[in-house]
Amino acid sequence: MNNLNSLRRNRLTLAFVLLAGLFASSAVAQEAVFELDPAQTHVNFTLGDVLHTVHGTFKLKRGTIKFDPATGHASGLVVVDATSGDSGGRARDHKMHKDILESAKYPEITFTPEQVQGQVLPQGDFKVQVLGTFTMHGSGHPLTLVVQAHLAGEQLTADTHFTIPYVSWGLKNPSTLFLRVNDTVDIAIQAVGQIRLAAAH
Repeated sequence: MNNLNSLRRNRLTLAFVLLAGLFASSAVAQEAVFELDPAQTHVNFTLGDVLHTVHGTFKLKRGTIKFDPATGHASGLVVVDATSGDSGGRARDHKMHKDILESAKYPEITFTPEQVQGQVLPQGDFKVQVLGTFTMHGSGHPLTLVVQAHLAGEQLTADTHFTIPYVSWGLKNPSTLFLRVNDTVDIAIQAVGQIRLAAAH
């Protein structure tokens, strides 16, 4: 009788172990997918000069960030329309697109995520770092984004601020003899989108 009870307990334990392994494998096989909403996502830039500060915007074309919560490995692509750059000044914007961004030749600015560091919480506020490659004017540069995020249900809002040293990256400085501007530009992104789980590939 004792041997029979022991056998039953061993079988029950084995069943629990197998179920736990099954659920663990299922969790590892899933990745989180963040789809950005271009209509609700705002890309703003700030460029200072000796007289005043220029503020402007770009439009998001599309954006998808995929990452494995277990390893932090990330993939996907965020695409900004370089031709949409608008600072509110026709002559200034013409110079920006023609001489600096050369947006007719390089119409897209992209960010390719490669790694997410930090804990993504199932709900509420959290902060993570997203490492990846920022590409503009045909050249890619490593960039780490510090992202402050909030998850409510499936809706994720994420804010990040960073500085682009565009001159050291090979772009022209629009300064003239009488007007000197900074050789860096500040970028602020407020992103909104949906997050979901999907089977990893």
